[in-house]
Amino acid sequence: MYFQPGESMTNTSLYALVTGASKGLGKAFALELAAMKKNLILVSLPGEGLEEQSKELRAEYGIDVVFYETDFLKNENIEKLGSWINENYSLEILINNAGIGGSCSFTETSAEYLETIIRLNIAAPTLLLHQLLPNLLQRDKAWVLNVASMACFTPIGFKTIYPASKRFLQHFSAGLREELRGTGVSISCVYPGPMKTNNTVSTRIERYGIWGRMILLTPQEVASKSIHKMFKNKKNIVLGWPNKIYRFMMTRFPPGLVLKVATRAVKKELIREKEQTP
Repeated sequence: MYFQPGESMTNTSLYALVTGASKGLGKAFALELAAMKKNLILVSLPGEGLEEQSKELRAEYGIDVVFYETDFLKNENIEKLGSWINENYSLEILINNAGIGGSCSFTETSAEYLETIIRLNIAAPTLLLHQLLPNLLQRDKAWVLNVASMACFTPIGFKTIYPASKRFLQHFSAGLREELRGTGVSISCVYPGPMKTNNTVSTRIERYGIWGRMILLTPQEVASKSIHKMFKNKKNIVLGWPNKIYRFMMTRFPPGLVLKVATRAVKKELIREKEQTP
């Protein structure tokens, strides 16, 4: 646990919490909120440079930035984080971004890998929001953004657990949003498609040709548009018309056909990666 040296352990300012904040989309969310002059609580695994990132944001934007390093694979760590925040900070925004994906054969993968996806993509955001919801409900207006995926709109062989875990976030967000109707807390769910998180990912997606290049967004684009729509209380956030067309295809075409096409594409990608591995 870390906090800015010299700060009061009781803070009446409002804060935005971002999980998985050290890189990729989480880091982009942090930058976007910092530019909006939102005080930040950044969370990530230990050893991912979160302290230096917090110092830089604090210096550049003149906001308060505190950070907390922990591993969400252990439920007690989530409970400790939630208690620490509730005791010391007034929360107005929660961005549940931390998670993990990947493609592999279900029969060849390990039980540890499967449990990691389930814990990070399902258990962690659910338990954290359960811990922090009483804090958020104290605000006249507060926002929660759960990060799902375009993959949640169809099952996919050789991914299996990942789309299912993101489908959970979709249903969880919708149900809780309805349950909280009439309160000041708005629940939104964003469905990012492929992102330019690194050169390897960009190259892999661009192999799908013009369509792959059309749907590919930067984390900065996703973060900016997602936060903008979150503040407009949008229930479901799909970014860009190519992704909207993709969603339409996955939800309107025969489910069996979509499943076969998506599975075939992932299988080909896995075969290609194996062939390129020394």
